[in-house]
Amino acid sequence: QVQLVESGGGLVQAGGSLRLSCVASGRTFNSYIMGWFRQAPGKEREFVATVSRSGDITYHADSVKGRFTISRDNAKNTVYLQMNSLKPEDTAVYYCAAGRKFSSLEREYDYWGQGTQVTVSS
Repeated sequence: QVQLVESGGGLVQAGGSLRLSCVASGRTFNSYIMGWFRQAPGKEREFVATVSRSGDITYHADSVKGRFTISRDNAKNTVYLQMNSLKPEDTAVYYCAAGRKFSSLEREYDYWGQGTQVTVSS
């Protein structure tokens, strides 16, 4: 069982930056693939980024590529999402997730955090 707690969301102007953090409980953090997803109002949840167990391989959705960067610190049981050049369309609840397969599919992730709100004003 893994518990995930996100933080770092908030209100930011377009063009600004935020860094989201997700802390995992337990001693098996480095055995999980970690991912970030987001859900905007009235829309389905969508994939944002994922990172391998060691952190050396990442994959980002086209919509955030070049602006967002996922990373992890296994010593701190934490995964990060650095978000730069934010746009109003990035407004959403952001969720971190833990799974066993390197994937952009929600169904491959077994554990989810409660989410953190990111709002980007124009």
